[in-house]
Amino acid sequence: MNLLAHFVAEAGRRAAQTAIIDGRGRSVTFAAIAERSAALAGAWRDRGLAAGDSVLLAMPLGIDLYVALAAVWRLGAVVVFPEPALGLRGVRHAARVTAPKAFLAAGWYRALGWALPELRRAPLRLTPSDGSGAPTAVADVEPDHPALISFTSGSTGAPKAIVRSHRFLAAQNACVAQLLRPARDSEIDLVAFPVFVIANLGLGVTSVLPNWNLKRHDAADADTIAGHIARHGVTRALLPPSVCARLAERPAMPPLDAIFTGGGPVFPDVLRRLAAHLPDADIVAVYGSTEAEPIAHLHVRDIAAADWEAMERGDGLLAGRPIPEVALRLDDDEIVVTGEHVNKGYLDSRQDAGSKIRRDGAIWHRTGDAGRLDDQGRLWLLGRHDARIGKLHPFALEVAARSWPGARMAALTKVAGQPVLAIEGERARLPEWRHRAAAFGDVGAVWIEAVPLDRRHRSKVDYTQLAALMRKAGRGRAAA
Repeated sequence: MNLLAHFVAEAGRRAAQTAIIDGRGRSVTFAAIAERSAALAGAWRDRGLAAGDSVLLAMPLGIDLYVALAAVWRLGAVVVFPEPALGLRGVRHAARVTAPKAFLAAGWYRALGWALPELRRAPLRLTPSDGSGAPTAVADVEPDHPALISFTSGSTGAPKAIVRSHRFLAAQNACVAQLLRPARDSEIDLVAFPVFVIANLGLGVTSVLPNWNLKRHDAADADTIAGHIARHGVTRALLPPSVCARLAERPAMPPLDAIFTGGGPVFPDVLRRLAAHLPDADIVAVYGSTEAEPIAHLHVRDIAAADWEAMERGDGLLAGRPIPEVALRLDDDEIVVTGEHVNKGYLDSRQDAGSKIRRDGAIWHRTGDAGRLDDQGRLWLLGRHDARIGKLHPFALEVAARSWPGARMAALTKVAGQPVLAIEGERARLPEWRHRAAAFGDVGAVWIEAVPLDRRHRSKVDYTQLAALMRKAGRGRAAA
């Protein structure tokens, strides 16, 4: 098998259809990607790249990136994709861990091949403009043959290398396809998640790439994005919650048939604003992790009045029903999953100990997230399991606090051994916030200028950085 087979089949059926439009408006058809990747694979094969060889990729998000991915997979070689949020540190870590045979880069990234000692050891230097060789057929590889090595964000320690086989990516794409399968042939998606572009190539859906800085989703200009949507006739958007929040702040949202959002918690206030702007759109919040994507999803139309109220009073964050392809259980409130598209082990097996459990003949992945299942079988998220303070789960307070007057964002932390809710918003509201926080028990509240966020999607609280900020500021429960 080869995960590229679905794309090649679609390229044959949709030769003249636009496959990708980049952030600057340049486009490429399905046929052109297939032809360019076949010729590029031939050129790289002639230079010695073969099935099983690892290729560390450092390229900007664009059309050439997906042509290069297709060329590498066509040969049965393995793509090594560093964690973008880590910058040069991520590239060096990926090179040390995988010792790639080839370094594939474009633009200024090519200089890294000589500047970084970890990359100077790679025998091959490749670029997407290496010319053409005789078109090469799609390699037939074993289902468990590795296709992609990517990395966790490193927010809880050293980034872990995750090996995804052709079977794994095919299973993941099949799960994503259940969610993203187009209702019509003319669907055009704005896609901020690179893995979903790969899924769309197999589904025959046109993907529009972002026109904003992916390292600062929360600073994206909503008017610029709205113009991008209108200019290219986008009908659906796949965006992190931080970008959704920016768009929802506009007086009017661009017309869309559907919005899929995930990569971080999707809070009810953001969902409410999206639904108010686009009452007829299908708005979907997707829950998953780097090791298991997706796990569950929730359509806003399925949220009952009682669910909205439960989230606002501190019952957690509704994530919806687990998808049929995943088995889910709770161990001391921690969400643990297994399935064909759930990672069973890291490249360095020594890193499995804290995240993998062998049980009932299967390997289960510990997500690190706390949750509960209600009497309808729906999953409610309670926040990071290790961010729990006593019996207090982060989302019990953080989700509720976002509904308080003047509060934009909140994060539960600990100061001098006591739980404190750090709240971003209108500082004059602090006395009221303290009163509301006290309803959850012996909990204090402080104002914070900006809650620190993760580097990947700018949608999750960075609890380590938050604790450091609180220590540095010397803030306690009596802080103003």
